Amino acid sequence: MDVTGAAGLAPVVAVKPTAVTVNGVLLTREAIAPEAQNHPASNPREAWLSAARALAIRELLLQRARALELQTAPILEVDGRRETDEEALVRAVIDHDVIVPTADHAACQRFYQHNLKRFRTPDLFAASHILIAAEPGDEAGRAMARLSADKVQATLREAPELFENLAKTHSACTSKDLGGALGQIGPGQTVPEFERALPTIPVGRIGTEPVETRYGFHIIRVERREAGRQLPFEAVSERIAQYLHERVRRSAAHQYVCVLAGAAKIVGVDLNGATTPLVQ
Repeated sequence: MDVTGAAGLAPVVAVKPTAVTVNGVLLTREAIAPEAQNHPASNPREAWLSAARALAIRELLLQRARALELQTAPILEVDGRRETDEEALVRAVIDHDVIVPTADHAACQRFYQHNLKRFRTPDLFAASHILIAAEPGDEAGRAMARLSADKVQATLREAPELFENLAKTHSACTSKDLGGALGQIGPGQTVPEFERALPTIPVGRIGTEPVETRYGFHIIRVERREAGRQLPFEAVSERIAQYLHERVRRSAAHQYVCVLAGAAKIVGVDLNGATTPLVQ
């Protein structure tokens, strides 16, 4: 069933449209197909439609840039890549038509106060572990490894002072030579399951259950915890201002494209609710 879009937009169709045009300018299937690889989706049709929307937005902005007779030189981006001529025109038309207010000091302070957790340094842990290894796809091997880990865990409940010795005799990690000691651990330095377990274990204690990861089963002891600290507003104010500016810019650019689309004749794709990847 066709669904009528906003004024100037063609109905949504259930299959790939035979033609996509923007104010009479044809976007060929040969142009859309290679663009689809830049739009991951659950199926090829959705990837194709996302690519068609992106190219339709690009054509809208290029038409506006040409109508304004804008001229600009491509720039060298931070990653060393040089803009194409079309990318430079897209940037120029957004800069010309979209007014983005600058976040003032008060707005930055409000954001800081409402998001204090975002501006803390992470907790750091010193930990030791005993790894009973198991291959990810080996169900029988993982079951046996779990039994072994449970036995080591049970021994440690009765005699936690044996941790270093059991690490040397049972652990499959090279840290066994240090009694299982891993040293200081910060965010992203271990697998997620291991990292999530660390804050749940009291300092100086051994976790109550083995922690399963793709490597096998870990019996963890937390030696020390260094709590993160709150960063002062002065240290992050510039970062907040940049973040707020970019957030407002993306929203304003999206609204701007919606206005352009509403005044255009677009056939073959529906830009209602479409993101604006070209101006992120």
